[in-house]
Amino acid sequence: MRLFSFNLLSLLFFLSTSHLLVSSSPSNYFSFSFPSFPSSTSNNFDFSTDASVSQGALQITPDTINDLAYLLNRSGRILYSRSFRLWESNRTASFNTSFSINIYRPSNTTPTGEGLAFIIAPDADGPPPGSYGGFLGLTNSTTDGRSSNRIVAVEFDTVKQAYDPDDNHVGLDINGVTSEISASLTPFGIQIAPVEAVNYTVWIDYDGRQGAIGVYMTRKGEPKPEKPVLAGKVDLSRYVNQDSYFGFAAATGAKDYELNCVLDWTLTVENLDDEDKKGGWKVAAGIAAGVVVLAVVAGTATALWYSKNRRKREKKAMVDPSALAGTLKSLPGMPREFEYKELRKATNGFDERMKLGQGGFGIVYKGVIAGEATEVAVKKFSREDNMNSQDDFLKELTVINRLRHKHLVRLLGWCHENGVLLLVYDYMPNGSLDQHLYGGSTAGQFVLPWNRRIQVAADVASALHYLHHEYDECVVHRDLKSSNVMLDAAFHARLGDFGLARVLDTDKTSYAELEAAGVPGTLGYIAPECFHTAKATRESDLFAFGALLLELVCGRRPRCTDLSNFNFLVDWVWILHRDGRILEAVDEKLEGNFVADEARRMLLLGLACSHPLPGERPKAGVIIQILAGSVSPPVVPAFKPAFMWPAAEPARHEGGSGGLSSMSSLLTSSSLYGSSTAWTPPYVSSDRHGDV
Repeated sequence: MRLFSFNLLSLLFFLSTSHLLVSSSPSNYFSFSFPSFPSSTSNNFDFSTDASVSQGALQITPDTINDLAYLLNRSGRILYSRSFRLWESNRTASFNTSFSINIYRPSNTTPTGEGLAFIIAPDADGPPPGSYGGFLGLTNSTTDGRSSNRIVAVEFDTVKQAYDPDDNHVGLDINGVTSEISASLTPFGIQIAPVEAVNYTVWIDYDGRQGAIGVYMTRKGEPKPEKPVLAGKVDLSRYVNQDSYFGFAAATGAKDYELNCVLDWTLTVENLDDEDKKGGWKVAAGIAAGVVVLAVVAGTATALWYSKNRRKREKKAMVDPSALAGTLKSLPGMPREFEYKELRKATNGFDERMKLGQGGFGIVYKGVIAGEATEVAVKKFSREDNMNSQDDFLKELTVINRLRHKHLVRLLGWCHENGVLLLVYDYMPNGSLDQHLYGGSTAGQFVLPWNRRIQVAADVASALHYLHHEYDECVVHRDLKSSNVMLDAAFHARLGDFGLARVLDTDKTSYAELEAAGVPGTLGYIAPECFHTAKATRESDLFAFGALLLELVCGRRPRCTDLSNFNFLVDWVWILHRDGRILEAVDEKLEGNFVADEARRMLLLGLACSHPLPGERPKAGVIIQILAGSVSPPVVPAFKPAFMWPAAEPARHEGGSGGLSSMSSLLTSSSLYGSSTAWTPPYVSSDRHGDV
């Protein structure tokens, strides 16, 4: 009956929110990222005859230096194999892309040519016949300039034609190779095809609302420049098909040639819902009607379930207390058993003035053990019914009594007398982290300095890694948040409050076990998949850790009310990241006293851990390396990826990279992160010079 009740409630939750999904504004995005192109990635693209995947790169034109004559008069295209909806009647999609290119001269005595372009095409077909030379694989002498081409491209041209500014420029092409706007790259210190080969990274940002496009370019490995090499306005809805393809085109000439290579590619495109196709309002109306019917059924079923289980609980609550004490004493590694009068005296009779905090499972008091001068924290369980209190008490003890780690709050002992359940922990003289971030009686006016915030992050990451991977069973905490991070006398962090913790490889991983009406935890820390699966995982802990990281750096709660137009801190930080202003998120109370590189590292890591898809979050071991600086911070897409359920299982490909986990995530795999993820060590930084 419990399973039926939970599934029914889950179904109702889904149905009651489905109409929001159907009619929602376009806040979701499709993303993919290829940090390289092993052969396994080839099935994700459509290739023209002269194009291929070779040596870990997309070769837009033939890749050979053994037969240079074969390189002449060639054109090619490589397009991502699915189309994207780029406009509707009332809006145009925004997109961001970045890619690295190498335009290689096989011979320094031969002129280079002709060029490479990033292209938005109407279909996945190859280039038209005769599109070599200055036509760059886009058009030919017959079709050039026709509005029916439905092509927009950003060209990187290495040969000067009569209509070009020079032989080293970038241009915006619409239905033809005579650029609408163009700019020489020479003033920027960029030579597209220098004598000594250079890899460049290009960013193209398009704002669909404003119709604004910006192109940025610099040497691979350097941060995104603040100033674009080309900027202008273009309304894509006027020039491209509603469903279009992204990719690359290139060409060589009759006397000049080059190797046109794309080394990596990331793309994020705003997802425009096709409401007519999906029958949005009809679906919503149908769902609404279904909810009414199912609500009646659910109410009846829940009432029967509650009545039945209440009788069971009442019977169980009458169990002899000595049986519970026997159970406690039989637990392996069980710490000291305190007497009730001893703890009552230590807390001055559980005096309200000794109260340290209160949560869903009980109240915590400060105490001093008589004759020992030992300061302790005493947790007094206080659920409404005795059986639930006993369950909570046993579950917390079962999990924590054998845990041993310097960054976990240490359990000193327990007590069960007169129907009162007590746990005794080490006292943390500096209180909880949230007190120091937001003020409180313990923190006073003290502002937690930057170096201590860095240390707290590292300490909690170390504790999570122990729980997830080093303890003999995988333990998930399930309630990681700033109020459960305690600070000892040296301001080292210790993770506490294991009231919701569970051993992962047992059947006790369901959030619904404690609260049939909802998901325990704190909004802002709860991973989105938990509302669908009702299961705690390592990944859901890591989502909460991401919220904690952002909280540490920004000095704001994950669910914030002081940011206009934002309900959650992560959304605000992601927008700042998109705009290249991520360091503006740093806590103003620090008054600039922080290390920019460390702050950027923590913010990017916080966003990576906050990825809506659980398989895309970095693991605890990698998090420790990133925080220590031994691994580069993850590459985070400019737009927050969409939450999609069911989430795809991470794919496994040769070499641990390349390929796609599925269309829902559109992200490549990484052996470092152990998942099909875009959170790979970056080839370039996506932030601007101004953030350094």
